[in-house]
Amino acid sequence: MSRNEPVDGLRKKIDQIDAKIVDLLNDRASLAQKIGRSKNRSNQDVYAPHREKEILERVCELNRGPLPAKAVRAVFREIISGCRSLEGPLNVVFFGAEATYTHLAARKKFGSAANLQPTGSIAEVFQEVSQGRAVFGVVPIENSTEGVVAHTLDQLVESDLQIIAEMFQDIHHNLLSRSGKPEDVQRIISHPQALAQCRNWLARHFPSVPVEEVASTAHAAIKAAHDPSLAAISSAMAKEVYDLEIIAANIEDQSTNITRFVVVGKMSVPPSGDDKTSLVFSVHDKPGVLHRMLQPFARSRINLTKIESRPIKKKPWEYLFFLDLRGHRQQPAVKKAIAALEKNCSFLKIMGSYPSGR
Repeated sequence: MSRNEPVDGLRKKIDQIDAKIVDLLNDRASLAQKIGRSKNRSNQDVYAPHREKEILERVCELNRGPLPAKAVRAVFREIISGCRSLEGPLNVVFFGAEATYTHLAARKKFGSAANLQPTGSIAEVFQEVSQGRAVFGVVPIENSTEGVVAHTLDQLVESDLQIIAEMFQDIHHNLLSRSGKPEDVQRIISHPQALAQCRNWLARHFPSVPVEEVASTAHAAIKAAHDPSLAAISSAMAKEVYDLEIIAANIEDQSTNITRFVVVGKMSVPPSGDDKTSLVFSVHDKPGVLHRMLQPFARSRINLTKIESRPIKKKPWEYLFFLDLRGHRQQPAVKKAIAALEKNCSFLKIMGSYPSGR
């Protein structure tokens, strides 16, 4: 008996399983097409964040291994993306160029079957969605080490768009150049947040090399691809896209460097059972006013996951307060707490209720 025969036999079984998987995938796709036709007749949205969350949680619960849950989620995200594309086109814009972390987050959320288009600014993302040239937009809103993204918060206050989903992306920075040789580096460039997140590493390893801010980590990679004296702090994907070499990998100062991204759109999202609500409000400056504003949530036992203040432009010493809470605006307790809050606000806006992300 040949040593390879047992392996060959196992491979034949894998081939048979693959054939069954393909048949089942096409059965699923046929059902998705029927759902798409039904949605078109009733003018429903192609993308349903609450339904996607339900599917991913259910398949992870069904998983008994040896595949890890992360792998199962990744496979099913692509299955959902491919089937969703049969229901109708999905145009999504994201901030930055190809291979930025926002691009990675958008691809992770919507899969490779979505039509993902880059934009030059966060404001442009909101504009493209507001004017109907894209259905959804993806923007960064917060980093675990550097805090909130002010431009995103400003746009959420001014725009009519809502947050319809969130996702979290591990951020691993790489120092890239054409040669991959440290001695060739005369200047290091990247987005301001990326530079800040690698500040200590750069001080230790390149203390005398000047740094320069550019529009995004991808723009840094593009510049480095054309100038051998430059090194860019960018993603591992940028290495492949822009044909660069790695000088050093994972150079971020904090190993738990995570960025939260949000999807913005015009739709309202039904409750999923595990949701967040984001809102912004302002109050007149009086002693103890913020404590009183938060009391309705304490009385309703609603968990506040974030509160952030930002000064109001052109109004010195007046502030906007950004609040994230657990729950959906349609839930009675949440609705009651927000109504009590609004009575004492000079301004209040619900920026969205959406499924809690991973």
